[in-house]
Amino acid sequence: MVANRLSSVKARARVLQQRLQVAKFSSSNACFAAPERLEYPDIDDKWASIWHANAPQGTPTRGKFYCLSMFPYPSGNLHMGHVRVYTISDVVARFHRLRGYEVLHPMGWDAFGLPAENAAIERGIDPKVWTMANIKKMQGQMKKMLVSFDWDREFATCFPEYYKHTQKLFLTLFNQGYAYRAEAPVNWDPVDQTVLANEQVDSEGRSWRSGALVEQKLLSQWFFKITALADELHSDLELLKGWPASVKSMQQHWIGKSEGAEIIFAIKGFEEVLHVYTTRPDTLLGVQFIALSATHPLVQRAILGGDCGITEFVDKMNSYTKDSKEGFRLPELEAIHPLTGSTLPIFVAPYVLDTYGHGAVMGVPAHDTRDFDFWKQNAPGQDCSRVIIPSSPNDPEYDPDRPYTSTSGKLAPSTGKYSGLSCTDGAEAIVRDLQALGKGHKTTNFRIRDWLVSRQRYWGAPIPIIHCSRCGTVPVSESELPVLLPDSIAQAGSGSPLARDEAWVNVDCPKCGGSAKRETDTMDTFVDSSWYYFRFPDADVSQVPFTYEESSRMVPVDLYIGGVEHAILHLLYSRFFAKVFAKQGLWSGGSLKGEPFRRLITQGMVHGKTFKDPETGRYLKPEEVDQTDPQKPVIKATQLSPDISYEKMSKSKYNGVDPEDCIARYGADATRAHILFQAPITDVLQWDESKIVGIQRWLGRMWRHVLAVARDVDSSGITNFSMPGKLTDAELALWKEVQATIVKTTDALGTTFTLNTTISNYNKLTNSVISAYTASQNATQDRDKIRLPVILNATSMLVKISSPVVPATAEECWATLLQAQGLPWSSVYEIGSWPDIEPIHQEQTLIPHNIFINGKRRFSVDLDENWDQDKIAQTVLETTNGQLWLVERAAGKKVQRIIIPRGQQTVSYVLK
Repeated sequence: MVANRLSSVKARARVLQQRLQVAKFSSSNACFAAPERLEYPDIDDKWASIWHANAPQGTPTRGKFYCLSMFPYPSGNLHMGHVRVYTISDVVARFHRLRGYEVLHPMGWDAFGLPAENAAIERGIDPKVWTMANIKKMQGQMKKMLVSFDWDREFATCFPEYYKHTQKLFLTLFNQGYAYRAEAPVNWDPVDQTVLANEQVDSEGRSWRSGALVEQKLLSQWFFKITALADELHSDLELLKGWPASVKSMQQHWIGKSEGAEIIFAIKGFEEVLHVYTTRPDTLLGVQFIALSATHPLVQRAILGGDCGITEFVDKMNSYTKDSKEGFRLPELEAIHPLTGSTLPIFVAPYVLDTYGHGAVMGVPAHDTRDFDFWKQNAPGQDCSRVIIPSSPNDPEYDPDRPYTSTSGKLAPSTGKYSGLSCTDGAEAIVRDLQALGKGHKTTNFRIRDWLVSRQRYWGAPIPIIHCSRCGTVPVSESELPVLLPDSIAQAGSGSPLARDEAWVNVDCPKCGGSAKRETDTMDTFVDSSWYYFRFPDADVSQVPFTYEESSRMVPVDLYIGGVEHAILHLLYSRFFAKVFAKQGLWSGGSLKGEPFRRLITQGMVHGKTFKDPETGRYLKPEEVDQTDPQKPVIKATQLSPDISYEKMSKSKYNGVDPEDCIARYGADATRAHILFQAPITDVLQWDESKIVGIQRWLGRMWRHVLAVARDVDSSGITNFSMPGKLTDAELALWKEVQATIVKTTDALGTTFTLNTTISNYNKLTNSVISAYTASQNATQDRDKIRLPVILNATSMLVKISSPVVPATAEECWATLLQAQGLPWSSVYEIGSWPDIEPIHQEQTLIPHNIFINGKRRFSVDLDENWDQDKIAQTVLETTNGQLWLVERAAGKKVQRIIIPRGQQTVSYVLK
């Protein structure tokens, strides 16, 4: 486990020490001499220390709740995006503990990968040393946020006790045929000197990490057969009702399921054939060329054959955009149309993806926009063969000068026996004829390709495979795991660092005992993060990655929180792993057919306030701007007003915010509440530190009110939070507002996650409780009086429901209220202590309401304004006047609508 875990002896000693501290705190009378203003971060440190030694008491009664935020790469510094996501997860976790759930809220570190390796190379240190130092620093930063992570379950993916299990799972996939090695064209990052998966190359052909233009190489690589589950991964998205529609849409697009036909084109003079996938077989008779991707076997063979023209063109393709219409015609190669026998030119084209179909498309210029533009550029002056025409002469999509891409047309007379058929019927007829000729068939295609997991770097989990010249590919025995990374290695030079370490590479074959070599590729770091959520419930188990019983009990994760940038890669790979594990009987698969995450929140990014010089466009450092008046900042050097915008935080824009500095200035509670209040959690958050003062004012008002109530309670001799039996009108009004806020907060923290409005509701209730307390002291009539037990109860409810957001302030307030009553301290976070909605049993207060029918007042009825509409309607109808005006004089008209305006003591009926 992580190095900072305390030994059992030290832990027990600290527990005793902290219990003495709590006992001393509870028995003192210091709260009544407490300052009017709480001092942060002293309060943060005080309660963090006490919580560390005193876990919340209580027994869970509502089952489990697995709350997980995506674990971070240990860069060494938290940013405000981290603060946002971990605040969200902590609020939800604390709420569910209070509700009585067994909450799992763990944290770990996605610690392997290129950033750590590159940083270590730059500094001339071991990646492990760099990584461990960063973990220690970031853990300390997280604790300052008062995040209630289960630190006893902490791990990092670079720990041998973790990647030992990653290697075991690799062997599980290998033995079941899901992991395989194959020679394939790959994306090569010339800067980071490693292979990239297709998903790690952007739309401009650049590496997602280094930004370098990616090159194509032919290498033997390891793959996971994610395509074997492509159909399930696509269809089971429908089960994920708790996922954002946008994320599911991105996954659907990436998987790329489509229904179409595979068509076989012969090649003139060769025995080889071309397999082409199309979703528009109805346009087959309009094909005028075939286009291939650069990695298609025919193109690779032409390159190996020494054709300088194609080699030069493919080399240039890295600089072309993927929608480029540049093309290269393969000389002396022609395809044969499967129905007409006519010959077709074959081109290499950048817009053809090797990840789609077979890396080959049929070009139909008359009915596809990309094909049209390509044909015009590479076959200028050639006509386009139109085989689809509009079904009606007034089709708005038809333009005789542009391709007609509609699927609602019909086949043209030039198509012979297919003439007049709709596109759908024509497609079916053409595919039937192709199938009869052995030249095609219906098929389902997926855009997704198998997951390339090989990386030619040092800082990753070694692939547990040995290569023997006699035995071939041999898996390492599980008893020999983990295959450890060598402690020190020369990082300089090209290629894999592990491949240059002969002492590590050269081993005996486990089968024959002869000379063999280790696999020198390490695993893509996405492998580590694709199963880590299974490890947390079983973090201390050493023999297996996770147990069937515990994983089946805790997975799927009930709430998963992280950035939308992981909407495709990480989430897709995690779903693949979970489904494979379910098929292998490693866990039950849960209630979602092996899906690992029940509900997903993708929080928005945090943007920082950015200043630019209006004359030069240069980004300005904060110290270059006079912000004495936050509404009118001035550039110190020129006295001009800077251009102000909110942009993604970065060092180059000088708009980053150090969370530690913010917490040191304002305290964890104000920082947490401010980041929740500024925007809905899925929206971009414009971080404006000047507005945090509003949160500070709210916390100050709540604390001063608690202190005033505590002093009154202490002098009154009240010793519990119970309410009196019958309430005055003023007490009932306050009680109703408290209950309404509890309902809204319960819904927001447990279902809708509208955390920004929750902060507003806390503020409103604080103001109402304070106003009620002040007014009650000056009340002259009994109905306006609010007794101290009611104020105390309302105050305690306010403290309790705000505690998930502002934990230190809430705990300080709670302890003060307990102490005022002479009660021993117990945490505000006692498991299962979230307030339930309980009706107050007392006589109803009925108020006269005017009854309007079709806009005219007819009579009045005494009603309780808090009844629901059905209760009010039933009561009105049961009166004599109700029967008269709504039945007898209604003349057969029916009640179409009942309008009950809030606070107006009227009920309006609309009869029709």
